[in-house]
Amino acid sequence: MRLLLVEDDDGIVNFLEKGIREAKYAVDVARDGDDALYKAALTEYDAIILDIMIPGPDGLEVCRELRRLGSKVPVIMLTARDDLEDRIRGLDTGADDYLTKPFQVSELLARLRALMRRGHELKPAVLTVGDLQIDTAAQTVRRSGRSLALTAREYALLEYLARNADRVVSRSELMDHVWDERFDPYSNVVDVHINHLRQKLVRNSEQPLIHTRRGAGYILSTIVAAVDDE
Repeated sequence: MRLLLVEDDDGIVNFLEKGIREAKYAVDVARDGDDALYKAALTEYDAIILDIMIPGPDGLEVCRELRRLGSKVPVIMLTARDDLEDRIRGLDTGADDYLTKPFQVSELLARLRALMRRGHELKPAVLTVGDLQIDTAAQTVRRSGRSLALTAREYALLEYLARNADRVVSRSELMDHVWDERFDPYSNVVDVHINHLRQKLVRNSEQPLIHTRRGAGYILSTIVAAVDDE
C-alpha cells in the first residue's frame, strides 16, 4: 500500500512513519490541510491517515472536500480528543474509521489491513494465486508449502500484484502504489525487483507466475496464454 499521513506533530510523524515503513508500506507525509488535498489530488493513495487538528483546513474539512470531489480513498481519522461528538462528526464527513491518541502502531496497521480487505468487495486475509499463498496479516509468503524470504519491497510488490491477479499492472501503477514520493521515476528499480521476485518464486520445474506484457506492464497469473514473457 501507498499511504498518505497527514499530521503536523514531528514526534508523531517520525514515530508513525518509521512503523509504517517497517510494515513494508510506502508513505508520504503532509503537514497541513492544503498540502494534504494537493497530494491526494496528485497521487492515487490506497489509504489516508488524517489527523483532525492540523493547520489550514482541518482534518474534518479535508475529509469533507475529498468526498465532495468524489474520492473513495479509505480514511482513518486521528484525534487526541476522546469525544463522542468528534467521532460522529468525523464519520459523518466521510471517514471510514477512527483512532484516538495515544494508540499502538500495530492497531493502526490492523485497521488499515481491514480497510484494504474491505475495499469495493470483501477480500480474504490470505491471497491465493495457484500454489502461491500470501498471508497479508503476517506478511508471509509460501509457494508449494515452502516459505519464501522476501525483502520489504519485494513483499509489497508481490502483494500488490496478487491483489490485482490476472490483470496487467503497468510500471507507473506499481511506482504509484509500492514506492513513495522519494522514488526516482527514471530508474529501472521496478524491473530489477520484478526479476528478483521471479527468481525467488520459481524453483526447479515450478511454473512462472509473473509474466511481462511488452509495452504494458506485468501480470501475476497461472494463465500464461496471451502474455509476452521476456
